[in-house]
Amino acid sequence: MNFLSFPQQTGFYSGKVRDVYYIGQDWLVMVASDRISAFDVILPRPIPYKGQVLNQIAAYMLNSTRDICPNWLISTPAPRAAVGRKCTPFKIEMVVRGNLVGHAWRTYQSGSRILCGATLPDGLKENDYFPQPIITPSTKAAQGHDEDISPKEIIQQGLATESEWEILQQYTLALFGRGRQMANERGLILADTKYEFGKIGDEIYLMDEVHTPDSSRYFHLDGFEERQLKGEKQLQLSKEFVREWLMANNFMGKEGQQVPAMSDEWIQTISNRYIELYEKVTGSTFMPVDLTDDQLEKCIRQELLRMEIQ
Repeated sequence: MNFLSFPQQTGFYSGKVRDVYYIGQDWLVMVASDRISAFDVILPRPIPYKGQVLNQIAAYMLNSTRDICPNWLISTPAPRAAVGRKCTPFKIEMVVRGNLVGHAWRTYQSGSRILCGATLPDGLKENDYFPQPIITPSTKAAQGHDEDISPKEIIQQGLATESEWEILQQYTLALFGRGRQMANERGLILADTKYEFGKIGDEIYLMDEVHTPDSSRYFHLDGFEERQLKGEKQLQLSKEFVREWLMANNFMGKEGQQVPAMSDEWIQTISNRYIELYEKVTGSTFMPVDLTDDQLEKCIRQELLRMEIQ
């Protein structure tokens, strides 16, 4: 897509998946693209309706958790667009895990029982529940790979004060608890996810996306325990299947590796999986919307006008 332009625009940032337009000093517009990334690399082909899925799940979750903590979102004037408050971000991602999967499992397999300062108990199998959810933060890298970091290091490096860390930890566990509850009601298990926070003045706000397939890993609840007992692979709803396909085709984002070709059929499969997760998580039928860049920009401009921002 072409980049958009708005009156009173003071900055622009294009991330791996989202494009962010800064409006004045206090506001931002976030547009979710159909780009898909894995291993910190943007893959060469977009995924139809992925941006709409991400934006609408995030809005649904942000509106469902406002009683836990304040968040940045004000409105969603278009299926792929969100308008909200500009926060000063903490340069950390609050990764929280309820099950031993992904990076935590790879760490566990290596024999380590400490991850980001959190203790991993002995005797667990892949995908087992932790006795209690654990927080395993990472640094928020401007470029390249995020790095594991412990709470002690976060405070030592000045990425958050001790009192800020306590609030971040409290919000993270409460949000994850709500996310697990909502997932269970829809026949899913929220296995792990990540949150990003920022500040406006002295107040901490939840930012960015929440409980989407790009930031979270879901398992199907039905048959989970049986599959664990049999040592079978769990059924997932997340972006992990894309990573698995890349790994099977010898790509993990390392230098010299080539992204494998993505067929039309595979692109459609990924799109269908994102839509399936939207419908499963929200309980609503997905209604695809196709807007031109001009139509998208017009919707956002009308919302900014309504907010008397321009």
